[in-house]
Amino acid sequence: MTLLSRPEIDEQLAALPHWSLEGNAIRRQYTFRGFPEAVAFVSRLVHEAERADHHPDVTINYRRVTLSYSTHSEGGVTLKDIDGARAADREAGDAA
Repeated sequence: MTLLSRPEIDEQLAALPHWSLEGNAIRRQYTFRGFPEAVAFVSRLVHEAERADHHPDVTINYRRVTLSYSTHSEGGVTLKDIDGARAADREAGDAA
């Protein structure tokens, strides 16, 4: 997997509102109605992450879920991370 350049990351993130580059990872925070919805969202991510063999760093704070994607073996952001972000947005539904 090839690392994306900063311009390539910026181009990909233009189509992923609410995601941002922070260090060597892309990050987004979702807000759900409550804790059960936040945990259910994370549970929905499991199948896709396992299928892709690429897993986000996840933080759950009550009704907020923060995801961070980075291809650690490459030392930064690759298309695997962009694909993970797209899948997470699909699973999040109408979360803010």
